[in-house]
Amino acid sequence: MSEQLLPGYIIRCGSLLERSLLLKFMQRTYQDLFPNEDFSHLEQTVKQYFSSNTPLWWVEEEGEQGSKGEINSKFKIQNDARGLANAALTKFKIEDSIPLPPIACLWVGNAIDQVHGYRHAHIFILYVVPEHRRRGIGTALMRYVENWAIQRGDRQIGLQVFQSNKPALNLYNQLGYQTQSIWMVKFLSAEK
Repeated sequence: MSEQLLPGYIIRCGSLLERSLLLKFMQRTYQDLFPNEDFSHLEQTVKQYFSSNTPLWWVEEEGEQGSKGEINSKFKIQNDARGLANAALTKFKIEDSIPLPPIACLWVGNAIDQVHGYRHAHIFILYVVPEHRRRGIGTALMRYVENWAIQRGDRQIGLQVFQSNKPALNLYNQLGYQTQSIWMVKFLSAEK
């Protein structure tokens, strides 16, 4: 089921079958910030935390879908170019419309407030592809998840953001998010 998020964009619930797409979005998120790193380890994060208890939402462009005829003609041209038999087309059932890939992702988990002890929503990932940024999608997703969290009885939402991610920090500050704690890291040498 999908609904309009903003004019021109719809939001829909993701499914557990979209694990690989979620992983691709996570890797893309981190590669935007750290382009020279390998993020293959994120597969373990998705494997460990993605479940029916951690909702996933996708944003797609509204009304931007390919038609059956377009897909058939593109497939036929590719087959003809490769010299393959056109009869292969009959083996494929192509839906009336094929959605384009999502342009944004929101994945939410649960956390426990360490001061007060109550459960709250925790944003694992909010990512908008670069071509669709600065159009209000991130803000709309944050408002969407806030409404969702209020409806389920949460008193707060948590998230982690890198200090170097200034656009995200600006967005969260504008929406009223405040620093509650600082996550500190010390890198240890494995050598003895």
